[in-house]
Amino acid sequence: MATIPETLVAGDQIVSRSQVAVIVPTFNAGKHWASLSDGLRMQKLPASQVLIVDSSSEDETRHLAKAEGYQVFRIKRSDFNHGGTRKLALDLVPWASVVVYLTQDATLAVSDSLDRLLAVFEDRTIVAAYGRQLPRLGAGPIEAHARLFNYPPCSEVRDFESRRTLGIKAAFLSNSFSAYRVNELRELGGFPLDAIMAEDAIVAGRLLLAGWRIAYVAEAQVYHSHAHSVTQEFQRYFDTGVYHKQESWLREEFGNPGGEGMRFVKSELAYLFPRHLHLVPYALLRTASKAIGYQLGLHKSSLGAEWSRRLSAHKSYWDNLTSPR
Repeated sequence: MATIPETLVAGDQIVSRSQVAVIVPTFNAGKHWASLSDGLRMQKLPASQVLIVDSSSEDETRHLAKAEGYQVFRIKRSDFNHGGTRKLALDLVPWASVVVYLTQDATLAVSDSLDRLLAVFEDRTIVAAYGRQLPRLGAGPIEAHARLFNYPPCSEVRDFESRRTLGIKAAFLSNSFSAYRVNELRELGGFPLDAIMAEDAIVAGRLLLAGWRIAYVAEAQVYHSHAHSVTQEFQRYFDTGVYHKQESWLREEFGNPGGEGMRFVKSELAYLFPRHLHLVPYALLRTASKAIGYQLGLHKSSLGAEWSRRLSAHKSYWDNLTSPR
């Protein structure tokens, strides 16, 4: 079993395990709480080093978190923002030199998931890392394939030159289970305050451009997947188009996502054939909905804010466009 080194390299500083903070944004997380807290307890990190940033849950989330001994900070539901909330959380743990972000529905799979993720920071050129996401128990073939495609069993370290072989996938990173060295994250301005989604990929791209490296740690594992409907996939890819339009530098520096999208489609069809042949028409329908949603997102300015809100998965983003983030 891997163990977190007594000291971790963070920038020019040597930091101890006591300077690692785990941050979990929550909203009505009660249904996920047992698996979330069980997974965190397995990691043997003191409860005081876990921060719950709760978006005014209406269930027992905050009570459960306090009972575990976690730090709890409440924000208004309308104030939640994928980048802004994580940036706020960073300011709430000023003692931390390494921060780990986890989503409420990501279940740490083994007792050394956290240890393995953090161990890569022994290499001072690595500034961010993320773990492998496995399909949740009971996931269907389409849901399972998406995780197996995006989170393969082999670890790798990427730098800016990786874009030559990986394209935009070089800047892929997921805050469902990720870690960052705080000094370098702050130097780059932290997470964007106005991102509709993919605040992690935006930071990843900035880190690579700045000459740092990102690690994908396949041995650090969580269970995390979703059974999205066709409509939900359309909405997610509409938002992806919006963020690619807003952060056009990502496509300019790393390339367009079209090639990666086609590779996914081919892999999905191969995965479904022949055992799950009956799902192929549904998979193709989902592919079409993603493509249409993405193109509409790229042209959001022609649609206007009201139509964009209707087509988006993150409707609060459009409600708060004129509000300070």
